[in-house]
Amino acid sequence: MDANKKHTSISKTATLEEMGKFWDSHDFTEFDTDTPDAEFAVTCAIPIELELLSEVENQARQRGVSVETLVNLWLQQKVAEHPHR
Repeated sequence: MDANKKHTSISKTATLEEMGKFWDSHDFTEFDTDTPDAEFAVTCAIPIELELLSEVENQARQRGVSVETLVNLWLQQKVAEHPHR
């Protein structure tokens, strides 16, 4: 922390220990309501055989969609064929 600064702007604490205790019991959203909500996309990497990936890329290109879109569409179709019992 800057030696010239006596406390932080939000926690009003003078030491890192006090700051840690403050943030253990507070959330920044209590203080900054103008910050937009963050949206996160969960992704997963699955190994695919190189030749299979090449074919999927070709088919996606022919359909004018991304590989991710095509794979997700195919997986949705396959899951719909075999509903959970």
